[in-house]
Amino acid sequence: MRALVIDDSRAMRTILGRILAAQGFTVSDAGNGQEALDALTALQAQGELPSLALVDWNMPVMDGLTFVKEVRSRAEYASITLMMVTTESEHGQIVRALAAGAHEYVIKPFTADAIADKLALLGLSTVNA
Repeated sequence: MRALVIDDSRAMRTILGRILAAQGFTVSDAGNGQEALDALTALQAQGELPSLALVDWNMPVMDGLTFVKEVRSRAEYASITLMMVTTESEHGQIVRALAAGAHEYVIKPFTADAIADKLALLGLSTVNA
C-alpha cells in the first residue's frame, strides 16, 4: 500500500514516513496541501494513488483542512483514507475535520503505537495481516 504524508515539517514527515514504512507502506510526502494535490495528480497518472494520507492542519500555501475538502470534492480520490495528524486539539477543530471528510484524527505529540492503532481501526494495518 502507498501512503502520502503531508506536513510542512521535514522532521515530522520523516518520523511519520518511518512509522508508515514499518507498517509496510511505500511513502511519498509533500510540504503543504497544494504540493500534496500535485503529488496526487502525478501518482494517479502513474496508477499509484495512495490508500492513505496523513495530513497536518497548519501548513503554508494550503492548510490541511482545505486539502481534506479538496480531496473529498474529487470523486477520483474517494478511495483515499484521510487521517489528520495535528497539534489542533480543540473539540470543534476535530469535529470540523471529521465533517470535512477526515476518517481519523491524531493529536501531536503521538507515539508510533497510536498511529498503528489508528491504522488497525481503519483496516489499513499491513503488519501481522
